[in-house]
This record gives sequence, structure tokens and C-alpha cells, in this order.
Amino acid sequence: MTSSSRALIFDMDGTIVDNMSFHTQAWIAFFERRGKSIDPDQFFRDTAGRQGKEIIRHYVGEDLSDDEIMALTHEKEVLYREMYGPHRRTVEGFDAFIETARARGWKLAVATSASPGSARFVLDDMGLRERFDEVVIGTIDVPRGKPHPDVFLKAADRCGVMPAQSIVFEDAPLGVEAARRAGMRAVVLTTTLPASAFAEFDNVIAIVNDFTQLDVETLLA
Repeated sequence: MTSSSRALIFDMDGTIVDNMSFHTQAWIAFFERRGKSIDPDQFFRDTAGRQGKEIIRHYVGEDLSDDEIMALTHEKEVLYREMYGPHRRTVEGFDAFIETARARGWKLAVATSASPGSARFVLDDMGLRERFDEVVIGTIDVPRGKPHPDVFLKAADRCGVMPAQSIVFEDAPLGVEAARRAGMRAVVLTTTLPASAFAEFDNVIAIVNDFTQLDVETLLA
């Protein structure tokens, strides 16, 4: 690890791809099958960045077995992939942005709370994985989901970069909080929530609608 190393660490859902509304729709359908209703906006604020097993244990039952959790998680993921599959594409300006960053010597990593299957659905099926130096899948690589900093710290460590030399890209308050706890600055994408939802965070250095709005030269200087 050298002090000159720098990394950009990207959350996946809602940041690389604008898919959080489809995740929420899938959760709504999942809970409707069980006679439960959820408020979409509040549900996103409370859960975005958490691992699927954490969400299911909280909303369905803490006493569920690991096998039951696995089956329920798979059920929800099937719903999500059916809904989002025809709409897959990266957030506007993302592809050009990471190419510019790589040309300037930044390491690139993904740090996601998604399941391995959902990560493959986006990163592999869309040909994105090979464009990153490291990919950390929170559900298998670290014990705790966001707002714990584990997934971002693991990504920085694998890149050989100090946390303070890393910039996180996020779309959810729990993710920005995880970056703060990791000692990392954050750029917010307002793909799901307005800028006002992030007013309390002192580690946010930019809030944009998409990557075309970033001042690349200033950010990467």
C-alpha cells in the first residue's frame, strides 16, 4: 500500500445502474404475497445498502433458518430480475467517467450489498466486471451490511489504498454513512432520493443527478 494510491469505490445498485425502483417494486410484490404492505420511500431509506438476509430477518422473522432465508432471498431476486432485465444500462456518463479516472491512475472498485446472483446479473451480464480492479460482494465478503463500513474498507484494502485516499459513489444515506464511518469522502447520485436527504453528511463532496454533471478534472485532481 502506498500513499500515492487512490481509488474510486462504487456502490452498484442505484449508482452504476439506476435500478433501485425495480428493487423496491420487487420487495412490494414479495411482501404483498405475505399480506404485508410497505411505504416505498420509507422502506428505501431504512434498507438501501443492507443485505437481503438482514432485510428479510427484520421484516419477516428473526427466527428464520438460513435455508429459509436463502429461499426467500432467491424468490425476491427472481422478481427483481424479471422486472429490471429489459431496462439494464449504466447511469448516464458512467462509462466515460471511469475511463477518464483509469487514465489518470485511479484504482476502480465495486462495493455492493447485492447478492452474488444480482452482482452477476449487472456486472457480468452487462460486461462491467472486467472494467474494475476489484469487486467486493458484501453478502459473502464481509459480515455486516451498510451503514457498517466493512464493504468499503474491504474494497480499499484490496486495491491497496488508504481509506482517506478513496472516494465512494453512493445513492443511499446508509451507504454515505458507511463511507463516513470508513473515513472516506462520498459523491452522491440522486437517482432515488433528493439532495436534501443527504444534508446531514459532512463527508459528501458532490451531489449530482448523473456522472455527466461531475467536474471530472476538479474531482480527480
